[in-house]
Amino acid sequence: MKNVQPENFEPAYLKTHREGMLPEKIEKAFRLLEKCSLCPRNCGVNRVKGEKKYCGARLHPEVSSYSPHFGEERPLVGHHGSGTIFMTHCNLKCLFCQNYSISHGGEGREISFERLGGMMVELQMMGCHNINFVTPTHYVPQILRALPVAVEKGLKVPLVYNTGGYDSVETLKLLDGVFDIYMPDFKYADGKVAEEYSQASDYPEMAKLAFKEMHRQVGDLLLDERGIALRGLLVRHLVLPQGLAGTKGVMHFLAQEISKNTYVNIMDQFYPCGKISPNSPLGRRITQGEYNEAVESAKNEGITRLDKREKLRLIWRF
Repeated sequence: MKNVQPENFEPAYLKTHREGMLPEKIEKAFRLLEKCSLCPRNCGVNRVKGEKKYCGARLHPEVSSYSPHFGEERPLVGHHGSGTIFMTHCNLKCLFCQNYSISHGGEGREISFERLGGMMVELQMMGCHNINFVTPTHYVPQILRALPVAVEKGLKVPLVYNTGGYDSVETLKLLDGVFDIYMPDFKYADGKVAEEYSQASDYPEMAKLAFKEMHRQVGDLLLDERGIALRGLLVRHLVLPQGLAGTKGVMHFLAQEISKNTYVNIMDQFYPCGKISPNSPLGRRITQGEYNEAVESAKNEGITRLDKREKLRLIWRF
């Protein structure tokens, strides 16, 4: 699918902005904050008035770091990196989170909507191929509010929605015509495992609905002539010890209900961290055999667009 000229591609949000559709999306998104229902937890607190609950986020965006990132998937990194903006807090809060200090500890700083828009443009000026919002679910209204600022300053690269997969279809529909690339992680196929490690027994059900909506909006991953992602769905799946992520079930779902042409990154970097004890089933790294089995389960379902990449990451904190 490497047949698109980059100069012929326009991010969806530019058309949405030109047609004057962003203000309505922003208004609807902030309305969800008044009795927060941005994600499936439906906490119901009034974040407009500064109230907070499960995710820990209030009204204004909080950012932990932003920088060109060279450890992401190959189609995102390209030659100059993916422009990552790490949002503080998380609506999922997995006990084994490798960014525990950010997702659970709230590491980061509150910024204005204008500053968030400025960050997007700064990353583009550094040569980044896209703007990659890491854990954006609980900050959708704030990202939408900041987007016109960035557009007016010349933003023109695709936006990436880099999520844990616990997303509301209602919220995602507001992003139709805004994000060109969705990169969710399908974490669990079993609700009992999701409840134990993320307090989200409905995760598999909600993730499947979210993935279908994402794919409806953007389709399979589309690359330009350089192999750099322009639009589409890119799925991450972190392999867990003892098969706890339910990899076979995840791959079966992707192949049968999304697309066998789905671009998938089967990740092997799990290690015990966060609140995981040595005695936990997750108290060890995965074996090579477990990883090989996960890859074979994808291939057996007919999924062959598997990511391979080298890991290198630069972070600028502020």
